[in-house]
Amino acid sequence: MRIGGRWILGGLVALVVMVALTAWAADETPARSKADVEAIEGIIRDYLLRNPQVIVDALQALERRQEAEKAARVKETIVRRRAELSEDSSSPVGGNESGDVTVVEFFDYRCPHCRSAARALAELVAEDRGVRVVYKEFPILGPDSLFAARAALAARLQGRYEAFHRALMAEGTLNRSRVLELATSVGLDTARLEKDMQSPDIGSAIRRTYALAEALSINATPAFIVGDELRLGALDRDALRALVARAREKKDK
Repeated sequence: MRIGGRWILGGLVALVVMVALTAWAADETPARSKADVEAIEGIIRDYLLRNPQVIVDALQALERRQEAEKAARVKETIVRRRAELSEDSSSPVGGNESGDVTVVEFFDYRCPHCRSAARALAELVAEDRGVRVVYKEFPILGPDSLFAARAALAARLQGRYEAFHRALMAEGTLNRSRVLELATSVGLDTARLEKDMQSPDIGSAIRRTYALAEALSINATPAFIVGDELRLGALDRDALRALVARAREKKDK
């Protein structure tokens, strides 16, 4: 660990020295001798080695700036692609379809954190009749996840999406046979379901969700978009409630 830290610090020192020397050499003054270059290099190196916190502070400042720039890009993307996020007819809708605040969730049925978040979201919807939920099937954990997502979207054609969604989210382990067992348990015709799952429209809907996730830098589940805010991870009811409250407050201004 210490060796790695010294190697990183040494590399950073070399980088800073190189940048400083490049800028110095670009100055329109008489050419510097090799001794001049070595002298200034030594001064910079010695200073940074005696004051490594300068490097740390610079890296932290750079990280904060990059995070702020990323957040701004994400917010701009949310605004620009609002219709795709909230109004895509291929995305199932839950809660109050006429609600004043929309919660968009990207999830994978095989993600344990998604199961936890699903319970919190259900609690929020039960207590706040103004919440509208848009479900974005985002299967990223392998073929079984994709099979479950296709099955869930196909269940809409039999009017059983939400019941099936809840059953899938309550299950700890999912594979093809278990998905079909759960489909039967909520009253779905599994023969029709498997046929409907092959619809090009379902494949297209999932691909659009992948594209949205990429545009928003979402690479894990669950992820929530409320108003112009993106939050990653398994939010509890209080965190979701706070997001909804802020979205309402912004709408009222």
